[in-house]
Amino acid sequence: MDRREWPLWEVFIRSRNGLDHKHCGSLHAPDARLALQSARDVYTRRQEGTSIWVVRAEHIVASDPDAKAELFDPAADKIYRHPTFYVLPDDVNHM
Repeated sequence: MDRREWPLWEVFIRSRNGLDHKHCGSLHAPDARLALQSARDVYTRRQEGTSIWVVRAEHIVASDPDAKAELFDPAADKIYRHPTFYVLPDDVNHM
């Protein structure tokens, strides 16, 4: 496969245990193994990561920002779903 035809991969890094993975960029690679290695080399040069996810961009499905009202507004009338009613112990971090 020609390098110009390599698929696009989205890279997510978790900087410390207990934190969420954050999208940090994209790269082109021929397969998942090389995408993971390239992501490590490019996005964790200062050893700041504890976990890396790579996902082919074509496999990501996103909501339409114009459909925000239909997608998110119905949850506003269900306040019992909001975590403000719960008291978290001090031992629970990063929530």
